[in-house]
Amino acid sequence: MPYKASTIIRWFIAIGILAIIPVTAWGYFDLPPLPPPEEYGNLLISRVTKAKGVKPVFFSHWSHRTLYTCRVCHVELEFNMEVNSTEITEAASRKGRFCGSCHNGKTAFGHEKNCERCHTGEINSNSDKFSIFSRFDFPRTDFGNRIDWVEAMKTRLIFPNRYLKTKSQDIQFDKKLSLDAEWNMIPPSIFPHRAHTAWLDCSNCHPDIFNIKRKGTKFTMAKILKGEYCGVCHINVAFPMDDCKRCHPGIRKGM
Repeated sequence: MPYKASTIIRWFIAIGILAIIPVTAWGYFDLPPLPPPEEYGNLLISRVTKAKGVKPVFFSHWSHRTLYTCRVCHVELEFNMEVNSTEITEAASRKGRFCGSCHNGKTAFGHEKNCERCHTGEINSNSDKFSIFSRFDFPRTDFGNRIDWVEAMKTRLIFPNRYLKTKSQDIQFDKKLSLDAEWNMIPPSIFPHRAHTAWLDCSNCHPDIFNIKRKGTKFTMAKILKGEYCGVCHINVAFPMDDCKRCHPGIRKGM
């Protein structure tokens, strides 16, 4: 039985929609613009500076992560994961808390006569220091700092300290989770615990960011891009959401 022309046209339209859905779906999200690699992860700490009449403090994650893992600052030194949510005062630092745990004139430069080294009031690139990574064979990625920090640690190109003052038990947990995407055409996200526990402590994510019970937390890309859940780190510090295949390895090329 011959098909009507209108039916054939509808089929072609349906096939065309199916062909472009993956591209449209991934392009649906408004990903934040990426700064130059040497500026990715650089932040301004300004919670108390304005009231004190001083410039905000410039902080570079990449220059610190070569020396220390994330848990040192975000567990031992009690910095919250969200920038400017911790009240950091000069008085506390001079007593050895927060930045003062290292910036005491012994481990790293101290406060005296060094105010302008931190209180710059602007996002610095430190491109001259960042260029050291191009002179060594660091594993590369296409986004963020364009350095695969997990692989750099695994291959012992960097040796960041996991502890500063208090040594706790190393976490040996290597379970990978397969997390279904909110859209059927997007393959699952694979979450490797080991890649995260190498840098972080369980308490960084559980229970405040993620319920410790599997599938006990409902999260979406829209919320992640607002800085929630994975977006606490994977927006401004850890590799950005643009690197789709790092989380969704089943994504086909061109999706």
